[in-house]
Amino acid sequence: MLATLERMAILDKADEIAAMIIESEEANQYRKSLYILKNSRETQRKVKEFVKMKELYEEVQRFGKFHPEYKKVMMSIRELKREMDMDVHVAEFRRAENGLQNLLDEVSVLIGRSVSEHIKVPTGNPFFESSCGGGCGNGGSCGCSA
Repeated sequence: MLATLERMAILDKADEIAAMIIESEEANQYRKSLYILKNSRETQRKVKEFVKMKELYEEVQRFGKFHPEYKKVMMSIRELKREMDMDVHVAEFRRAENGLQNLLDEVSVLIGRSVSEHIKVPTGNPFFESSCGGGCGNGGSCGCSA
């Protein structure tokens, strides 16, 4: 019975943390930039053109440089990708997305390390990964004493 009450308390705290993250500046900025991204006609045009070309690119990749449209498609996909990446709304969305991801990584590391320094928390961010503090996951071949 005690374990059940303890688990409920942990779940309640997890809900509180989730609510704080949802109400955070990073989450608000993410939602705002996503809304702007999805409602900008010019940005959506660029994304759709890129997605359409990406499908053709994937077909060309099956045959490699032997495909008759290889050079044209490779040049077009790079140009469309650059055009999409340079869009103000796409750039702002990516900044907001990275900000929110960093917040989530920090929270994950704090929770993991509050339990034990040896808990591995997959953040995907090398800033949080030390030589033996978790995240390597390769059995000590990185030099840590896992």
